[in-house]
Amino acid sequence: MKQVTISSPFITLIVLDYGAVIQKLLVKDKNGNWINTVVGKEFPSDYPFDNKAMGASMGRYAGRISNGGFVLDREHYPLYEQKGIHLHGGKKGFHKRDWTIEKVDYGETPYVRLSYISNHLEEGYPGNLKATVTYTLIHNTLHIAYKAKTDRTTVVNLTNHSYFRLDDESRIDDYRLQLSSSRMVETLADKLPTGNVVSVGETPFDFLKEREIGRVRFNTPFVLDPKTKSAAKLSSRKSGISLSVRTDQPAMVVYTPDEFPAICFETQNYPDAPNHRSFPSSVLRPGELYENSSAFIFDLL
Repeated sequence: MKQVTISSPFITLIVLDYGAVIQKLLVKDKNGNWINTVVGKEFPSDYPFDNKAMGASMGRYAGRISNGGFVLDREHYPLYEQKGIHLHGGKKGFHKRDWTIEKVDYGETPYVRLSYISNHLEEGYPGNLKATVTYTLIHNTLHIAYKAKTDRTTVVNLTNHSYFRLDDESRIDDYRLQLSSSRMVETLADKLPTGNVVSVGETPFDFLKEREIGRVRFNTPFVLDPKTKSAAKLSSRKSGISLSVRTDQPAMVVYTPDEFPAICFETQNYPDAPNHRSFPSSVLRPGELYENSSAFIFDLL
């Protein structure tokens, strides 16, 4: 397992080739101390045993797919499922694969680029797909850019699965959160979409105005307005660190695990889009380029 470290004056990033994982993301708090703002394992060798996809790149389809697969160009592609749900690419999604480190640049705008080739019918998905992720540090911002090409029509939805934690408190209830989304994808108890998009109004998930997270816990796909500059803003008064999320994606799954205090901002397509014609298309055809670009901007309050 290989480990790469790149740094700017504001951020130090440690990346693994396994799962293209963000192992550590160090920024300075209000007292000038470096703190790790993502939850991760201390040793790279622990990641094959991680069942929470900490900091990993998710694919070939991040999130849930229903119906035991999907129909594409009148052909049915069966996928591995548990209790009717195919999750995060199957038994061995991209987050459990060895990626190739293609290039590391330690210059003024440092970056590391990794790639993974997913073979035709790997985990049931059609097409030989080459995916790349580039982590770039520009001043106080981590840019994450996914790209993918295929030789056969397929579906693709990639995202990073970092759990953000802005201080060392034992809960996130005191974090302040703003989500620039007035709508969310309606889901059932198993978190599979119904196909409807509903208002966040009069639900616990209305964070249009910044407020404390409190006891709200998320496993929620929010619909993003393409005109919105900032999809989310998170801050901790204890550390003085704020995090803003920007993306070109149509949705963002906000997730808070039960096991530890942290929050994910999974910028991506709608969950289960291959099975809902009204959702943005997740289809990628030969000659097309899949792109997913997101920025994670760190500031002090």
